Amino acid sequence: MRKLAIVGAGSMAEALISGIVKNNLLDSKNIWVTNKTDEKKLKNLHHKYGVTITYDLDSLFNQAETVVLAMKPKDALAAIQKIRGHLTNQMLIISVLAGISVNTIETLAGKSLSIARAMPNTSAAVGKSATAIAVNTFVSSTQLEMIRSLFDTVGLTTFVNEEQLDAVTGLSGSGPAYIYYLVEAMENSAVEIGLERQIAKELIVQTLVGAAEMLKSTTKSSSKLRQEVTSPGGTTEAGIRILEENKVQHAFVSCIKEAASQSKRMGNALSMELHSVKQIF
Repeated sequence: MRKLAIVGAGSMAEALISGIVKNNLLDSKNIWVTNKTDEKKLKNLHHKYGVTITYDLDSLFNQAETVVLAMKPKDALAAIQKIRGHLTNQMLIISVLAGISVNTIETLAGKSLSIARAMPNTSAAVGKSATAIAVNTFVSSTQLEMIRSLFDTVGLTTFVNEEQLDAVTGLSGSGPAYIYYLVEAMENSAVEIGLERQIAKELIVQTLVGAAEMLKSTTKSSSKLRQEVTSPGGTTEAGIRILEENKVQHAFVSCIKEAASQSKRMGNALSMELHSVKQIF
C-alpha cells in the first residue's frame, strides 16, 4: 500500500493511524486525512503522527489505493455523496461505519467498488481491539491480506459474513462500554464496603486482566471457570446468588440483543433516507 486516504478524524481514525505508524505498516506522510470542518483536529493528528492533512479532495484521493470511511454514521450520506466522484474501482474502500451496509455504500457511491466493512471497538486505541470484518466479492486476495495487516495493528482480526456484523456491533463493538459499566458498579460497591476508590480500581483492573488471560489461555468454558471459583457455601456463591436473583445474566443478554437491533435500525434508517433522496443520483 503506497497511500491511504482517511475520511473522518475521530477516535477510531486516530486509533488506526496510531497502529499503522507504530507498526511501520505505512510511512506516516503517506497517510492522508480529512474531515468535515474540524481543522484543529486535523492539525493535531499532523503534529502527533506526521500524517498529511488536506481539504483538497483531488489531492486526497490522487493515487490512493485504500480509502477508509471513518466519519460519523449520521454524516455518511452527505460525505459519500461529496467524495463519490473521486472513488474508483481500483480503490479498496474500508468502512468502519456501524450499521451501514455494503449495498448502501455502493448505492451512495453510484458504482461497484471493492468494499470491506470493519467493526473494531474503542480498545483499538491501546492496540487491543476485537475487529470483525466482512468483504464483498470485488475484494481481491491481495486486498484481504492488506485489510488483515491494517487491523492487526490495533488488535485481533476476524472475518465474518456481513449479516453477522450487527451482532458483532452489539457484542464486541459496544462491549467495552458494558465492561466499564460493570467496573463502575464494582468501584461503587467497593467504596460502600470500605475500600478507597483508587485501590479498588487497581484490584478490579488486575482481576479483569487475570480473568481475561484465563479465558484466553484455557480450553475450559466460561461456565466451567466460574464453577471452579464458586465453592459451595462460599463467598462467590453468595455473590452469584444475588446476581441470579436480580437476573443480571438475562439483562446482559437483552442489552447485547438491543444494541445489535439498534445497529440494524441505524442501517435501515440510512437506507430509507437514501431512497428518499435517490433522485439526486
